[in-house]
Amino acid sequence: MTETEAIALFKCLADKSRLQILKSLAREDMYVELLAERLGLTPPTISFHLKKLAEAGAVRSYKSQYYTMYTLCREIFETTILDILGAESDEAQLQAQREARYRQRVLQSFFEYGKLKSIPAQRKKERIILEELAKSFEPGRIYTEREVNLILSDFYDDFCTLRRDMISEKLMARDQNGYWLCGEEK
Repeated sequence: MTETEAIALFKCLADKSRLQILKSLAREDMYVELLAERLGLTPPTISFHLKKLAEAGAVRSYKSQYYTMYTLCREIFETTILDILGAESDEAQLQAQREARYRQRVLQSFFEYGKLKSIPAQRKKERIILEELAKSFEPGRIYTEREVNLILSDFYDDFCTLRRDMISEKLMARDQNGYWLCGEEK
């Protein structure tokens, strides 16, 4: 189920009459007049709600002799909220573009001529800066502390803070053998 379909369904379910129609259809397939009689609503009102439910994919109709019968689309209700939340957003590409523009603005604000002007106070901005600095290290290679310090000192005088923050942000790891980029086997 897409994000747009989920929104349409949730809007549809936010109406008491539609919810009562769905409850009735969960027990058995029905036609408009029978639903109207059971729920105490007029047939045109039931038809209006059934049209909205059909547009949301919650019900479908079929012909049975003289009647148009309505049935519940049970498969749509088997989708869990976690499935909907886990699906890629309709705006995922737009969000990625916004994030890329934000990252670029942060980098432009804090770097000048390839040197870091200052360490950002905001953690999110600092993370972006540290991720950029991590690109200076080769994946899979183990560095001595001195090598790490030399690489980071090319960007900023307080290389100790940068090194410590890269470890605390889990961009780099260390042990007695040296330092390496996280996610890499040592």
